[in-house]
Amino acid sequence: MSRVLVVEDQPNLLRSIVSATSEAGFVVNAASTLSEATEQIRNSPDLVILDIMLPDGSGLDWLKCRRSENNVVPVLLLTARDSIEDRVKGLDCGADDYLIKPFSIDELLARVRALLRRRMAEPRDEVRMLQIQDIHVDLMSRTVLRNGRSIELQPRQFELLVFLIQNRNQIVTREMIAASVWKQPDATWTNVIEVHINQLRKKLELPDATPILQTVRGKGYRLGDAL
Repeated sequence: MSRVLVVEDQPNLLRSIVSATSEAGFVVNAASTLSEATEQIRNSPDLVILDIMLPDGSGLDWLKCRRSENNVVPVLLLTARDSIEDRVKGLDCGADDYLIKPFSIDELLARVRALLRRRMAEPRDEVRMLQIQDIHVDLMSRTVLRNGRSIELQPRQFELLVFLIQNRNQIVTREMIAASVWKQPDATWTNVIEVHINQLRKKLELPDATPILQTVRGKGYRLGDAL
């Protein structure tokens, strides 16, 4: 059963969309602000219905931020703006479809079904989950759990953790990290990597436990069992 997140600040329209999508067989969550939407997106919906004009900001800016975090959930934009320029701007921000207000609920549901069919037809990576000890990483939802506790990571920290897990129990140099995570094989800086390593280490730490992310003096870093 597909999960749909509806982000709309007009109460009557929000109720209508939630009611219709629920009756159509979807699991529906609702948000009336971008801050609420940011919380709800962590539940990994299969599709987002997003109004552009919201009380706490622009839905387009919110969408661009999600795309910068590599969140690829399909997004159907709702807007009263009907110019070609506005449609192009919305699609360029990462929207998958565009519906102009006022619209019929039947058309909305048809577009939702079409976007979900398209997503189901897309090839999936064989590897979705990574694990080392009690750390579980979901590559699709970009979520991290350690010992059942959710760990919030910035995009670069997440990419760094994935690289370290893929090279578990091996020493990786700063040069390897710069090339694979920052995509800058000729980078001469090291302090940026060290800062991110330290931030990631603090977030992964458990009280009274040996750090799983170790610095190997003069060589680099290692994620895994204690040396």
